[in-house]
Amino acid sequence: MKEIKITVWNEYISEKDIPESKNIYPKGMHRVIADLLIKEGFIVRTATLEEPEHGLTEKVLADTDVLIWWGHRAHDKVNDFIVERVYKRVLEGMGLIVLHSGHMSKIFRRLMGTSCRLKWREDGKMERIWIVAPWHPIAEGLGDYFEIEHTEMYGEPFDIPPPDELVFISWFEGGEVFRSGCCFYRGMGKIFYFRPGHETYPIYYDKNVQRVIINAVKWVKPVKRPKPILGHFKQIK
Repeated sequence: MKEIKITVWNEYISEKDIPESKNIYPKGMHRVIADLLIKEGFIVRTATLEEPEHGLTEKVLADTDVLIWWGHRAHDKVNDFIVERVYKRVLEGMGLIVLHSGHMSKIFRRLMGTSCRLKWREDGKMERIWIVAPWHPIAEGLGDYFEIEHTEMYGEPFDIPPPDELVFISWFEGGEVFRSGCCFYRGMGKIFYFRPGHETYPIYYDKNVQRVIINAVKWVKPVKRPKPILGHFKQIK
């Protein structure tokens, strides 16, 4: 079986200038996620905003099966030509996993074609994540639900197209609900948006969250299949 090559991208800003974030993720959230995936046997590299071409060169993306994206404070600093480069690779078949505040990233909005805005509140209360598609590969190994003790609230309406598949719905102590595990197909590629994750909460150490990320990598990975024939087409006799 072909080894899955993963690139974990993180803007890597909050972990350097917010004390709470630095204490939780001293080497950055990307390193925690990368170390998890390395232990699972994947081939993993990391890339960050301040690297040349944000670490997402043509060569790197050509050698990436799954790109994981975390961004929050510097969406506008991502160069448009890099966004188009990633967009092209997704259409060609590269898998994309967008985490938490990456919903406002240029690449996610480009792929969704909407504002991707939502309600939010930083109150540190509990989130209960319900598995609404227990048969889906991304839900493998989970029960009916799992909880995150302290998190940021995201609430509906979430301005995205209807997901092709909905795996998780979150409920928050304030009563809000949110589509927190959304699958999309674009071209030859698959996309998974996963809501949990915040720079000042240790969410990426949570075993259930880690299980979802591992499962999602396996689901969004490229599937070998012929490219569709598009354009002028002669009649089949």
